[in-house]
Amino acid sequence: METQIIISNPKIMMGQPVVSGTRITVDLILEGLSAGESFDQLLKAHPRLTKEGIQAALQFAREALRADVIYPISESV
Repeated sequence: METQIIISNPKIMMGQPVVSGTRITVDLILEGLSAGESFDQLLKAHPRLTKEGIQAALQFAREALRADVIYPISESV
């Protein structure tokens, strides 16, 4: 049986998706990467995080965006 790396539990970080065994949210990982942090910088800043955890967070985000949901993007005025 494969271990779930990204979990969501209402008792942990108010149910936000986190890397299993940590309080590191998928959002925090994506925020760091989008700000230009490297995998190594994230791993150094969060010692309990693993490369597999970062990759699982990216896969989770990719799968979430595949859902049949329309995301309106407002134009800056």
